[in-house]
Amino acid sequence: MSTDNDLEGFVQPAPLATLAHDLRTGGLDLHSAIHDACDRIDHNEGMVQSLLPEEGRRTRLLAEADLLLAQFPLPNARPPLFGVLVGIKDIFHVDGFVTRAGTTVPPATFAGAQARIVDDLRAAGALLLGKTVTTEFAYFEPGPTANPHNPAHTPGGSSSGSAAAVAAGFCPLAVGTQTIGSVIRPAAFCGIVGFKPSYDRLPTQGVIYFSPTVDHTGLFTQDVAGMALAASALLAQWRSVPAPSEPPVVAVPTGAYLAQTEPEALAAFEQQVARLMAHGWTVRRIPLFAESSEIVDLNALHRRLAFAEFARGQADRYAQYASHYRPRTTEIIHIGAAVPDEELPSLRASCLYLRTTLTELMQREGIDAWIAPAATGPAPVGLHATGDPNMNLPWTHAGMPEITLPAGIAANGLPLGLQLIARFGADEELLAWAAQADVALHNNHS
Repeated sequence: MSTDNDLEGFVQPAPLATLAHDLRTGGLDLHSAIHDACDRIDHNEGMVQSLLPEEGRRTRLLAEADLLLAQFPLPNARPPLFGVLVGIKDIFHVDGFVTRAGTTVPPATFAGAQARIVDDLRAAGALLLGKTVTTEFAYFEPGPTANPHNPAHTPGGSSSGSAAAVAAGFCPLAVGTQTIGSVIRPAAFCGIVGFKPSYDRLPTQGVIYFSPTVDHTGLFTQDVAGMALAASALLAQWRSVPAPSEPPVVAVPTGAYLAQTEPEALAAFEQQVARLMAHGWTVRRIPLFAESSEIVDLNALHRRLAFAEFARGQADRYAQYASHYRPRTTEIIHIGAAVPDEELPSLRASCLYLRTTLTELMQREGIDAWIAPAATGPAPVGLHATGDPNMNLPWTHAGMPEITLPAGIAANGLPLGLQLIARFGADEELLAWAAQADVALHNNHS
């Protein structure tokens, strides 16, 4: 079932790079763009439920547009994201907005300074469309958001609203976070591009942390060109790299990690690999987390670290408002609180150890990037859960950059994604390779 069929009466808006160019140059009237987006929201948000409700959203945006136009009257002086509407996951503090974090815990307990990513977005000229729905404290207890491709299915999580808002055409750019798979998985489920940069290349200051050691800020866009624009405007110490003259050398991580994928998604992945090879990509198959015990242990270790940090971060709030926490959130607080303090240093050190181990393996084998399914399968039916994040977990634990591309359609009509993972710090190269992969995946001519 396609987005255009479900969201009747509206075609998808222009993708981010095109839209941003037209807004900067004056080829597209900013007020008209805001009206179009708000009309789309008015018509379809009742089904998607990706945004926190806001009275007077249209009026606020039009007033903010007037201020922006007055600040940058000359097209050649406008910043890169001039007038672009952005959705912000509701665990980031934003001046003028309440932070609720997907919970009934009193929002006054979350008060804090505006998130740095919001400062950076506004400096780049973006306009805040609004807060997007998150699972409770960015874990597994879902909000009301539905998958725009089929509202009977989850959009993924925890950045549910951010992914769905972009997929529904409400905004061309949205911000989320990833502690295990909360950017890559929902992007794959919603058929869009999700990018989790190297650890700390997008700021997390001003977020309600789940686990400071492994939390990443990430982005959602409709396509790779838009992601490259957003990343170049927002990532710390961005480097311009030339377009690669040839595809990268990539590896499929064979063994128990890959075997976590459902049969249909694994078959689709093999077709995606074949398409890359048909377009000149060198694909190697290298055992990685090959034994069941290796991936099971890593999955458990990562969660033990994240739960321990979450329990400590929530301790005072939970002591006062325990009855407000939903069951699965309560469960992980108790699990995390039982982790001894003296174990935390070794848990935290395991992230850098894994990153170093993977970097050395890639250097030794001459690998530029890994490729793998972005999720274990298409979006599951139901809104009671958000799907399995384990295909993203190792790369998040290592803090390595990863991106997912729309790469196929499952038998039930829902999207499938392909993720590429590069060495730590090679975010610019990853985006360039993603552009090549996107051409290979969607070009019918070898």
